[in-house]
Amino acid sequence: MSKVLIVGGGAAGMMAGIAAAYNGNEVHIYEKNEKLGKKLFITGKGRCNITNASSIENHFANILRNEKFLYSAYNTLNSEDVCTMIESTGVATKIERGNRVFPQSDKSSDVIWALEKMLKDVGVQIHFNTEITEIQNTGNIIVLKSRKSDKITGDKCIIATGGISYQTTGSTGDGYRFANELGHEVEKTYPSLVPFNIKEELCRELQGLALKNVNLSILDESGKEYYSEQGEMLFTHFGISGPLVLSASCYICDKLKEHNFMAYIDLKPALDTEMLDKRILKDFNENINKNINNALDRLLPKKMIMPIIRMSGIDPYKKVHEITKNEREKLVSCMKRMPLHISGLRSYNEAIITRGGVSVKDINPKTMESKLSPNIYFVGEVLDLDAKTGGYNLQIAWSTGYLAGNSIY
Repeated sequence: MSKVLIVGGGAAGMMAGIAAAYNGNEVHIYEKNEKLGKKLFITGKGRCNITNASSIENHFANILRNEKFLYSAYNTLNSEDVCTMIESTGVATKIERGNRVFPQSDKSSDVIWALEKMLKDVGVQIHFNTEITEIQNTGNIIVLKSRKSDKITGDKCIIATGGISYQTTGSTGDGYRFANELGHEVEKTYPSLVPFNIKEELCRELQGLALKNVNLSILDESGKEYYSEQGEMLFTHFGISGPLVLSASCYICDKLKEHNFMAYIDLKPALDTEMLDKRILKDFNENINKNINNALDRLLPKKMIMPIIRMSGIDPYKKVHEITKNEREKLVSCMKRMPLHISGLRSYNEAIITRGGVSVKDINPKTMESKLSPNIYFVGEVLDLDAKTGGYNLQIAWSTGYLAGNSIY
């Protein structure tokens, strides 16, 4: 039996604690906040997108960095296993669009309660308001130093401190410092799954407008496409957000200094250019004596009509029967390829995850143990692992945390 010290009481830390204690170890979780799962509480807009109910192959397809490193972790604890664990406490789950799994209640607090129950059932000791400031590995013993006491000793240490995103929840990059001090390389970090700042003022005008079933493409100045997907997005006072935008940020968050990126929105991806032109002609014929700004309400949200007309260079008060073929082509072009200049990303405080982190090359993928500092384990977002939205990032936390705890006897 080992005395296991876990630094961080988020998703990965709690799961590591459950697995380690289940193996008969004495387990202590040190959490700098007054409660566990503070970031977990706000995930999925407070609903907690627990995981994604799809195959391991699909998970790997949505993991953007170092997915092969996760083979052992996912084969030890997959998405179905996570749901079974949570449901065993009496918390029911449900599957929504895109195979996203949520608690039946739509309350993230129920997921945290389930984890806390499991921790209690296996005897894990929780130490709240305990900020670890230093981790020492003497070879025979692990020594933690905190602001509250001189030293805490144990046999094994699992570092589950998260990244830098949502710093108000306690994710302030401590794990990267610990890793450096223990001899590990830390890959450069960036905010990811994060909204875009947009140069155009029209975003402020469209603030609050949600678009469904649109296509978002991201291209650099040479025309190279980095991302193109269909789904939902949202206009904000600073630019654009929503599921499509957050996923797109994963592909360019580390490339903004090298390139100037453009976002293009296809408002009608189900219609090609010719079909959309015919559809506009049909609407025009039914509103032939109206101003153009009063003839597009079947095609566009009311809030978007004036910006699109302005973008196409048409006088909004021009009569429909006066619109030329050339003007109609410009209108079609704007609706099929609405251009927006990306001026940057929002900060870590608005990023769901952190891109980068502790390099996985010095971590044993079969145990999550450091190859450089024996008896030290790294799990969750502190590692250089990240994925798209949809429950995949939480599954990384569950799987790596469980594997680390399960590897300790």
